[in-house]
Amino acid sequence: MGRQRKNYSAAFEAQVALAAIRGDCTAHELAAKHGLHPTLISNWKTALLGGAESFFTSGGKPAADERPDPAELFEQIGRLKMELEWLKKKLPDG
Repeated sequence: MGRQRKNYSAAFEAQVALAAIRGDCTAHELAAKHGLHPTLISNWKTALLGGAESFFTSGGKPAADERPDPAELFEQIGRLKMELEWLKKKLPDG
């Protein structure tokens, strides 16, 4: 069996990539500090720098396709409220 691949949160990846961009310490120092491979830090840094352009072209706001549609959210809330009421009626008090 192979090893389980580690997943890191986006916040952690951004924090490490920003530290690499700032140049406070080298990629090897960051890798040793966080228990990562220097290439992984370099990849995160490249991804952050590559995504920075889209941040500024959209005016600092998420792209339209990334934002959820409010009408769909309200519809989902309504459906969930109806399901909750139905369950309250069907389940015995206990």
